[in-house]
Amino acid sequence: MKLNYKTSKDDKAHYLAIEGDLIGDEVGPKLVEVVSDAIQEGGRTFVIDLSEVRYISSSGIGLLITMLTKMRNVGGEVYLTSPSEHVKKLLIITKLNNIFTVYDSVEEFKTKN
Repeated sequence: MKLNYKTSKDDKAHYLAIEGDLIGDEVGPKLVEVVSDAIQEGGRTFVIDLSEVRYISSSGIGLLITMLTKMRNVGGEVYLTSPSEHVKKLLIITKLNNIFTVYDSVEEFKTKN
């Protein structure tokens, strides 16, 4: 399934909603660019909505880590929201659940931050 994404922002964060399979294909560099653009705009909080992501490959994991590293290098943070059961298991297996703060929904992120 081809990857699509939408961006938005409010006074709390910049948001990236991803739909499809996160496999680090040709869309990967564009996603990293979205984070770089947010940083240039002064954004330090970035939320990635995974509710419509079915599958994440090792390249997709690398992409998430690259985005996190970019944001943390400027004192920011990346949060993940709404992972499916499959993606939750992957985050646990790869221990990424210890690196990223994961929320059940974007709404939960907004109420807790």
